[in-house]
Amino acid sequence: MRQPAVTMLGVATMALVAWAPAVFSQAAPVGAAKVAPRTVEAAGYLFVSGQGPQHSGAAGNFPDQARETLDNVKKALQGSGLTMEHVVYVQVYLEDVGHIRELDEVFASYFPRNPPARAVLGVGKVPQGTIQMNAIAVRDLQGKQAVSVPGAKPNKALSAGMLTHDQLFVSTMQGRDPATGTIPKDPAAQVNLALDGLKSVVEAAGLTLAHMVFVNPYMTSEISYQAMNEQYGKRFEFGNTPGRATIEVSSLPDGAHIAYTGIAVRDLSRRQAVRPKNMPPSPTASPCVFAGDLLYCSAKSGFIPGPNGGVYFASTADQTRQTMRNLLDNLEEAGLTFDQVVSATIYLDDLSDTGAFEGIYNRYFPTQLPSQTVVQQLAPGDRKADAEGHYPTLEQVSLVARRNGKPGN
Repeated sequence: MRQPAVTMLGVATMALVAWAPAVFSQAAPVGAAKVAPRTVEAAGYLFVSGQGPQHSGAAGNFPDQARETLDNVKKALQGSGLTMEHVVYVQVYLEDVGHIRELDEVFASYFPRNPPARAVLGVGKVPQGTIQMNAIAVRDLQGKQAVSVPGAKPNKALSAGMLTHDQLFVSTMQGRDPATGTIPKDPAAQVNLALDGLKSVVEAAGLTLAHMVFVNPYMTSEISYQAMNEQYGKRFEFGNTPGRATIEVSSLPDGAHIAYTGIAVRDLSRRQAVRPKNMPPSPTASPCVFAGDLLYCSAKSGFIPGPNGGVYFASTADQTRQTMRNLLDNLEEAGLTFDQVVSATIYLDDLSDTGAFEGIYNRYFPTQLPSQTVVQQLAPGDRKADAEGHYPTLEQVSLVARRNGKPGN
């Protein structure tokens, strides 16, 4: 059975800050079917929906697919008056991570100077071709600065970290020895090496792990949740951990089994964890964490919390209803609604369930959908219930929202 992401936390305090409005591009006409916009702008950042190779498709060679995907990212940025120089973070989903060197070559050609932070993971399937990317861009280039780790070998395709005026975006740090490149056999050692890598980037930027607001642990089946959580919980303050979306993936580049990527806020006074009152503090994940005006929320599934917790729904549609309820609990605790969600990453057990998922998901956004990335991270699993009536997780959703206002304001 696939496990849901852990999403509980404790509360920190911060001063409220002024809200920056969100701008939704390519909104659907009144009466038309809802379609996720290519970009949504909020709090000085542009969130680009998942882009793929619309024309070359699976038949095209990989470099062509990668170039077309980046061209589509570029076009999305241009529609909001930005360029590739404004990109600070890119998530890349590959059906075959063996293409990583070709990807690096293409990336280096599109980002010849100070490339963005980047996460690359192998997944079971993407909507188009064999590659998908989403991106975050910053409108104001003042304060944008690449971060490198002393002694680390540079990579022309990415920066270890990218600073903006108020946040830090960290590339995936793998569970391998940085000096030798070897991967230890012990899963706990791999987890600690990956966490050490995350810490090294954060500290090179003049911050600490306490500044982290969101973390993506990406791991293969070689790493157990228990091994990962035991080490992870030691690195953060109990009950005040970052938001987290723990995603089991089909593979990671160069044979790694675990990698961490994430986002930190530069000013610790602008960090505020949010926990619904019915959720106990957690050593591993906060439901949501504010970074100024942006709220980064942990991945949620159709898991019903409590002493008899579990996923009790057999269908994607029914699980999605519970997922949206769980997400709404977090948003309401932060004083927000689905109207203020600007970005969503959706993980499905099977991409063929996209229609069933969207049939429920889309109803929760009465005006405009957020930017959106949909991916199938593994091959579809067994959907039978276990002896206790628990079903496997068929979908997960993580969100980014912004404080106050309504779409278009």
